[in-house]
Amino acid sequence: MLNLEEYYFEQHGANHILHKGSHHERKIRGSLKICSKSVIFEPDAISQPIIKIPLRDCITIGKHGENGANRHFTKAKSGGISLIFSQVYFIKEHNVVAPYKIERGKMEYVFELDVPGKVEDVVETLLQVSTCWVENSKQTEITAILQSRLARTSFDKNRFQNISERLHMECKAEMVTPLVTNPGHVCITDTNLYFQPLNGYPKPVVQITLQDVRRIYKRRHGLMPLGLEVFCTEDDLCSDIYLKFYEPQDRDDLYFYIATYLEHHVAEHTAESYMLQWQRGHLSNYQYLLHLNNLADRSCNDLSQYPVFPWIIHDYSSSELDLSNPGTFRDLSKPVGALNKERLERLLTRYQEMPEPKFMYGSHYSSPGYVLFYLVRIAPEYMLCLQNGRFDNADRMFNSVAETWKNCLDGATDFKELIPEFYGDDVSFLVNSLKLDLGKRQGGQMVDDVELPPWASSPEDFLQKSKDALESNYVSEHLHEWIDLIFGYKQKGSDAVGAHNVFHPLTYEGGVDLNSIQDPDEKVAMLTQILEFGQTPKQLFVTPHPRRITPKFKSLSQTSSYNASMADSPVSPGEESFEDLTEESKTLAWNNITKLQLHEQYKIHKDQEIFLICVLLIIKLDSTLKMFSKESKMLQRSISFSNMALSSCLLLPGDATVISSSWDNNVYFYSIAFGRRQDTLMGHDDAVSKICWHDNRLYSASWDSTVKVWSGVPAEMSGTKRHHFDLLAELEHDVSVDTISLNAASTLLVSGTKEGTVNIWDLTTATLMHQIPCHSGIVCDTAFSPDSRHVLSTGADGCLNVIDVQTGMLISSMTSDQPQRCFVWDGNSVLSGSQSGELLIWDLLGAKISERIQGHTGAVTCIWMNEQCSSIITGGEDRQIIFWKLQY
Repeated sequence: MLNLEEYYFEQHGANHILHKGSHHERKIRGSLKICSKSVIFEPDAISQPIIKIPLRDCITIGKHGENGANRHFTKAKSGGISLIFSQVYFIKEHNVVAPYKIERGKMEYVFELDVPGKVEDVVETLLQVSTCWVENSKQTEITAILQSRLARTSFDKNRFQNISERLHMECKAEMVTPLVTNPGHVCITDTNLYFQPLNGYPKPVVQITLQDVRRIYKRRHGLMPLGLEVFCTEDDLCSDIYLKFYEPQDRDDLYFYIATYLEHHVAEHTAESYMLQWQRGHLSNYQYLLHLNNLADRSCNDLSQYPVFPWIIHDYSSSELDLSNPGTFRDLSKPVGALNKERLERLLTRYQEMPEPKFMYGSHYSSPGYVLFYLVRIAPEYMLCLQNGRFDNADRMFNSVAETWKNCLDGATDFKELIPEFYGDDVSFLVNSLKLDLGKRQGGQMVDDVELPPWASSPEDFLQKSKDALESNYVSEHLHEWIDLIFGYKQKGSDAVGAHNVFHPLTYEGGVDLNSIQDPDEKVAMLTQILEFGQTPKQLFVTPHPRRITPKFKSLSQTSSYNASMADSPVSPGEESFEDLTEESKTLAWNNITKLQLHEQYKIHKDQEIFLICVLLIIKLDSTLKMFSKESKMLQRSISFSNMALSSCLLLPGDATVISSSWDNNVYFYSIAFGRRQDTLMGHDDAVSKICWHDNRLYSASWDSTVKVWSGVPAEMSGTKRHHFDLLAELEHDVSVDTISLNAASTLLVSGTKEGTVNIWDLTTATLMHQIPCHSGIVCDTAFSPDSRHVLSTGADGCLNVIDVQTGMLISSMTSDQPQRCFVWDGNSVLSGSQSGELLIWDLLGAKISERIQGHTGAVTCIWMNEQCSSIITGGEDRQIIFWKLQY
């Protein structure tokens, strides 16, 4: 019932005296609430209306009887306050939510306080506040009164849950709820977060146990960085408390304290980490949109920044909803305003003729009015508050889903999107269960329940089919396009213009600097305009958003992306191919990767650390290649190629030839069958750092800043004919290349440089797709995920980065206290070898280290996993090789 920017200061037990001093005198028991813009009397009896008297309409405020015959009687027996005014509102008579009744004309009301001694203080407060509405300095004075009240009070430490709690910080703040903020004191201890409202409403103290906190978000509130929202659940739409501070530093200090506490209990999630979970099918489309809204400052407690969800369905007329037909769906690559071509042409004509600053749409896709348009049946009092005590015109109400969609397509000024409730479980916003009198339409019918499309048999069926549509294949394949418009790179700038996605400048973050407006009332007027018009979400992505990996999420409960690829297999039920069994064993192995146990270990080299393992070929960082037999537990061969260190080796198909690269700029070929060097490729001007082989092609990376692709014709088995190599491509880099890796099909190559840049190349055209500077030192290792959708890189900076191949976006970054020198991964989990000698198991989707396994006494320098992912071999600076087995 409060107006925008109105504060509720205090309440007093009181009687409303009717016909004071006459034979018909009557008392109505209730509480008198003193607010910054009004006086409200709430009777105990719900049959009586709530009385709201705006202070701007008050003519006289004083103690009853001060200037009349009743003066001595009043002083002796009662605490009477007299208000003479010209307008009064009557609200919720008989506890029925309905438009406010307004009575105009000069009248006097008398309120008798339970504590007569409080009368003078209350009258003084009312006079002080009402003066603000007569003079021009109203907002400044109201703020001063509020701050004075807060300064005279502090948090009541007797409210602590435990006497042993240690106070960490205390400051002034406001608790934010839809349309209203409530001033008070925030207090944080080592175990609890408290908020004590100045007025004791809705309860004396709001308390949240830090141990229960799951997520916290910094918020813009009124375009200022002053908000903080706390959630004690992982996926709920609404938070447990939303606080607005008076100083950004107070907000930041409190955030830092809670975040530090959470670091030891809960993994922090970024937009990129949620994106990875969504891409790999571990978050539904609904959950992902909810998280993006949260990260973009959207909150259920702030109607001007309410979570925004897309219109998904285009068909509201058919009797059956066909989710396999693309025509059923809205074009998600366009904003609502661009869905109707004819309307868009008219808007563009106006846009081109408009002086700067230009905008295409005169209204926003999300505003308090639109939110309450959808929610009027469950939040009618909010609409009455927003619209000065009236419901909207009956024909403009949310009467029909189909009508609303049609108006969004054809209306000259209607471009609104949807809210999360359309994809939730609660049907109450569609049903007039409160039996509200929302008016009569032009056709004579009363506004009642929302009219649903023919394909929905009930409100429950409508929500279920809407949810099915949101999670459908079509939407999963196109949702990234809508995210680009609302949260991404098409939100601002030339990309927004190209996408016909330009709104009024005031709706964007940074569109107006409120601090530069000196006049407090002008500032409030500007803020009111912004809040009522709607705000564009905070921009989360500045590059194109990656697509979802659609074949990989048939079951959202899966723990590995392999499950869904098995579901897509052409093998008929009852049949199992060898590939199926291999995939099953991989899935089982990675699901149990934390149960890795040391099986055997052997000391191989006496003087140098092991640098790379290829099956059971071992290179040490001098110039020696050694072959070790696991069966006999003995060295079988020791070959020296060069007087400089070897850097990499691999075994060619057929297991007859080993290729090894060296710091002497050469690549060597060794015949196992004949026990001799077969050939030398002198292909670089500096050390060769890494080699890969696929389908008779050799890929060599070098410190000479190139990666070269060679066409290799393998030598004959006799060992007499030399290899013949043709240079097919040269991939130029700016600095030394330290590592490379191929995707499964060898159509893509990823390279890592000494300066921390990861490069993704298209080998079919030998062109650079993406260059991502994501490490602050040498890139130690890189690899594609099995489905080629992501690249993982590790660096000397201890970072583990996941990059989306399609867009080049860095979508996850985790850090460890030690560099991870090498790794293997399945797209969801990572097994890495650390500088400390430990093996680390990373849960990328949970953004955490799941397990640390002690292995080597020096850095783990190389790691190998068999195809079934059941056996693992590591080598390290401690000159040992260790065989690991999964125990499950």
